Amino acid sequence: MHSPHDPYVRVRGAREHNLQGVDVDIPRDAVAVFTGVSGSGKSSLAFGTIYAEAQRRYFESVAPYARRLIHQVGAPKVGEITGLPPAVSLEQRRSAPTSRSSVGTVTNLSNSLRMLFSRAGAYPPGAERLDSDAFSPNTAAGACPACHGLGQVHDTSEELLVPDSSLSIREGAIAAWPGAWQGKNLRDVLDALGYDVDRPWRELPAEQREWILFTDEQPVVTVHPVRDAGRIQRPYQGTYMSARRYVLKTFADSRSQTLRAKAERFLTSAPCPACKGSRLRPEALAVTFAGRTIAELAALPLAELADTLTADGETARVLTEDLKSRIAPVLELGLGYLSLDRATPTLSAGELQRLRLATQLRSGLFGVVYVLDEPSAGLHPADTEALLTVLARLKRAGNSVFVVEHHLDVVRGADWLVDVGPRAGEHGGRVLHSGPVAELAGVAESATARYLFDDSPAPVREVRAPRGQLTVGPVTRHNLRQVTASFPLGVFTAVTGVSGSGKSTLVGEITEDLPGVGRLVSVDQRPIGRTPRSNLATYTGLFDVVRKVFAATDEARARGYGVGRFSFNVPGGRCETCQGEGFVSVELLFLPSTYAPCPDCAGARYNPETLQVTYRGRTIAEVLDLTVEAAAEFFADTPAAARSLGTLLDVGLGYLRLGQPATELSGGEAQRIKLASELQRGRRGHTLYLLDEPTTGLHPADVEVLMRQLNGLVDAGHTVVVVEHDMTVVAAADWVIDLGPGGGDAGGRIVAAGTPGQVARAQGSATAPYLARTLGR
Repeated sequence: MHSPHDPYVRVRGAREHNLQGVDVDIPRDAVAVFTGVSGSGKSSLAFGTIYAEAQRRYFESVAPYARRLIHQVGAPKVGEITGLPPAVSLEQRRSAPTSRSSVGTVTNLSNSLRMLFSRAGAYPPGAERLDSDAFSPNTAAGACPACHGLGQVHDTSEELLVPDSSLSIREGAIAAWPGAWQGKNLRDVLDALGYDVDRPWRELPAEQREWILFTDEQPVVTVHPVRDAGRIQRPYQGTYMSARRYVLKTFADSRSQTLRAKAERFLTSAPCPACKGSRLRPEALAVTFAGRTIAELAALPLAELADTLTADGETARVLTEDLKSRIAPVLELGLGYLSLDRATPTLSAGELQRLRLATQLRSGLFGVVYVLDEPSAGLHPADTEALLTVLARLKRAGNSVFVVEHHLDVVRGADWLVDVGPRAGEHGGRVLHSGPVAELAGVAESATARYLFDDSPAPVREVRAPRGQLTVGPVTRHNLRQVTASFPLGVFTAVTGVSGSGKSTLVGEITEDLPGVGRLVSVDQRPIGRTPRSNLATYTGLFDVVRKVFAATDEARARGYGVGRFSFNVPGGRCETCQGEGFVSVELLFLPSTYAPCPDCAGARYNPETLQVTYRGRTIAEVLDLTVEAAAEFFADTPAAARSLGTLLDVGLGYLRLGQPATELSGGEAQRIKLASELQRGRRGHTLYLLDEPTTGLHPADVEVLMRQLNGLVDAGHTVVVVEHDMTVVAAADWVIDLGPGGGDAGGRIVAAGTPGQVARAQGSATAPYLARTLGR
């Protein structure tokens, strides 16, 4: 029996995902880092086992209704865990971002600023004090009535709604209308209202066109549908909705990303004329502090905001000191270039996680385990030291900090190291070392040890000569002012600089229209799908091949099953309880909803009849459960499948399961899947590949695999441009463009451009000392 003050979290018999009955002891009140190649099982141990068990115990302790859900969500597959305190998880998963979520709302800094304006602002003579709610664009008391607090007004025009005026309404002149039944219904309603739906649009009288597109009326008429032979169609009451009303309603209310994106194509947006984009009522904008409105202060970079907050009077002093102390950890984590009004969807996953981390520093919790997912993602080496200080501070406050991390400087700064491996998927899932960092040197089979203790200089390589130049600019956007950059063609270019220096903004200006680009392929880290329906096999087109193989089996032919029978996205072969998702969504009161395996098919996605068809002894559900590596052997003699699987192996994704839901993939994995889909296409002509931080979430061993692929593209005559913080990648580039010197207003200039050797010697560059260290090691 362990004493109640056991200084270790002890895990016994962990079998989550690919973990092979892992036993491991990790000290509390320490910074413990989990390392290993991508897919080795480190996240399964840190998040899937330790954090999941802490969360399950929390559910056990709350209301009985939550206990029922635990059985649905399921406990992690582990024998037992002792010595486990409550846990707080800071993952890189994105919650669905809304247009109202901002840096200020994520960090709660907006609340403090509103309180300051409410209690200590300078009001116009005779104006009464406003409650702090009146300074929020997200409340009825504060939102500008003209734009409902969004800052933008959306409208549309006849040119946008009807791109081709030679068509009649029946032929689809109103492009903004929905398709299928809903669109037909609107046409039938117009017909019943007496409008001519067969005349070309341009021949209709102007007032009719105006009414059809823009009316706010919603008349109801009886529609007598034109009968299709053999179908009985009864008259029904149809309601008319104008095209403008339909588009605005869809854009404002639809939960579907696709429908909103379609509606947005028919809209123009402009700053709201009433509040000039500030989102607030005039009463709130009449109040100032230090001579500025709350909207003006919210638009300042946080570093500048902290300097602006000087106070006269006791109330103001207390409130400004509080606000400054809340801003301090955000500045410490290198995010001083962000402003409070910056929308959450425009932040990178790393920035968002560090904002949450800064908020935790102020929360004053102690005795908990923080489980962090690569907090160094998107961090320049210059900012990594600050991150280590922050982790140490959480530890000093009496907490345990468990970090899943690949960045070697963070690994070196840990008190304890848990190395999982040796390789990915079924070749991993074992703990190779759990102990002080220095002792990993003696573990022969650890991939991490090879890189952690390697101090040999970077190999000297020939810099490739460019075949031409691509000029971008002058660019004036965000913090870039009249910046012009030259990207050499036919070589590998790395764009570097601290967070917020303007790297992504500059690279975002490269378009297909620029001379010299040819075909442009941008490989970003956005998810390959937002629901469990989208997965590796569907995204790469591999699933089409697999379904054809199953439909061609004798058993499927005898039963008359076509290709559609083996899709889990349409009725027929799928399990109807979960509609082919394999999961059912469990709604939790007060907590985010979660997914639980379907009670009928237990996650298989198909109905029992479909699962009676096998190919080489496996059902379609079992094939979806194969890893890419196992599937490559299984389909070795099916050329279409083998090519697709081969490119996934080439980018180091052999450990992923074919049916792994898109919601479980990291940003780096999604990016490499996109790269693989691109690599399997036949290449035509010159292509420029743009990658934004492709090494995020990659172990140094996987970075080597990725670099081989990217260099292969350059050797085949293409151009590769990466935005990157990993100095080993930068050192191996042919050309480097370094932005800075700082972030936000202190950045936005090209500090240095040249070969890695030249940039490493540049004065005033934040990147130079780290690049020099890597080159000379």
